[in-house]
Amino acid sequence: MPNDSRTRFTRDSAREWDDLEQISQIAPETGELDLEDRQALRRVAGLSTELEDITEVEYRRLRLERVVLVGVWTQGTAADADNSLMELKLLAETAGSEVLEGLIQRRQKPDPATYIGSGKAVELRDVVAATGADTVICDGELTPGQLRQLEDVVKVKVIDRTALILDIFAQHAKSREGKAQVELAQLEYLMPRLRGWGGNLSRQVGGRAAGGVGIGGRGPGETKIELDRRRIRTRMGKLRRQIGEMSTARETMRTRRRTREVPAVAIAGYTNAGKSSLLNRLTGAGVLVEDALFATLDPTVRRSRTPDGRLFTIADTVGFVRHLPHQLIEAFRSTLEEVGDADLILHVVDGSHADPESQLAAVREVLSDVDAAGIPEIVVVNKADAADPVALAALTAKERGSVVVSARTGAGIDELMAVIERELPRLDHEVRMLVPYDRGDLISRAHAEGEVLSVEHTGDGSILHARVLPSLFVELERHAKPMEIVS
Repeated sequence: MPNDSRTRFTRDSAREWDDLEQISQIAPETGELDLEDRQALRRVAGLSTELEDITEVEYRRLRLERVVLVGVWTQGTAADADNSLMELKLLAETAGSEVLEGLIQRRQKPDPATYIGSGKAVELRDVVAATGADTVICDGELTPGQLRQLEDVVKVKVIDRTALILDIFAQHAKSREGKAQVELAQLEYLMPRLRGWGGNLSRQVGGRAAGGVGIGGRGPGETKIELDRRRIRTRMGKLRRQIGEMSTARETMRTRRRTREVPAVAIAGYTNAGKSSLLNRLTGAGVLVEDALFATLDPTVRRSRTPDGRLFTIADTVGFVRHLPHQLIEAFRSTLEEVGDADLILHVVDGSHADPESQLAAVREVLSDVDAAGIPEIVVVNKADAADPVALAALTAKERGSVVVSARTGAGIDELMAVIERELPRLDHEVRMLVPYDRGDLISRAHAEGEVLSVEHTGDGSILHARVLPSLFVELERHAKPMEIVS
């Protein structure tokens, strides 16, 4: 490559931020991108992975793939583009890759043929060769045509953001349901991207219908790629049936909780925002906590009580990410129903992140997709111990009613529990009844399901003063003598 082209391609990543902002803007008069930005890929500083011990994570014991990241910046600021590629870097490292380089191409829209344009694809090939990379990861979902043509140019494996996220989910899936959901999403992604190798895979019939190729041109009637598609469709149907059967058991448990009228709280939020840490802090659940993206795939439901003794369930759910593949949303729909059926959502956001507002927007977009947008929400700003106080103040000023906590240190947890207590739906009745001694089971249920204010033992039975759920209230009316019904 000529020296001037290489110089243009490797623009100094330490350029002053103000200069970069000025170059990257769209001219207000014409709406066109700056010429220099359109002609150059921009390197993003700080994307090289440095690992002291690659065995510290279980799935990094094998040789790491050496990858180059590339993104297309179509809108927003330079900071938005850099944050998106930094997130792609974290995803790649979570999948077990060693990131060698990060590049961004400024365009009005991705090139329909090679995603970054034919000329820039050739420059990308030179970077791949110079760094010794064996994989290119694109920050977007590529069409089958873009994937194939970009691979033809760069001569190494090319994957997109969707395939990367699916791979991470496959690594972290532990339960039978989680593995089936991930496999279904992978097959839905793979189906339109199947490729045949060699002309013999496309011959179906002979004679004139095959262009007169005659002998040697007649095939079995079904190509290899069509056979693969049929097998994938069969497997997808089996997986959907299995997931449907497993979701039935989950629905049964939810129905049982609704029958007992126990309020449900769901923890939702961006991946690695600290949802599992918050669940452990609130309930002592002891679930896996790891500083990695998508460490939690299988929902965990635990019981907890408000400061005044009200029982409720709290569920930890899979984390979200911007541009979450629609295949995953569909495959994990039964799991995400834990959010859709909740009475209250704790929307956890990482207060120390560079752009928490974009994380909030991405999560709310997914919540809308699973019909959970109308459920009451408490924004929980986590990791307060590591966040900038000025950034925290700006975020809480914008998100009215938010609660600032640190799941690691426990700061703000008492305030959060008080807010949960205030926001949970009030379905209980306050009663004062004389319960016969032979119905001690009703007293036990009041302790387990409601809030017992006092129990006084007399010669005729126990005087129970408590707040109870409607179902227990009906039982008490049937078997106990009302002393006083407050409400």
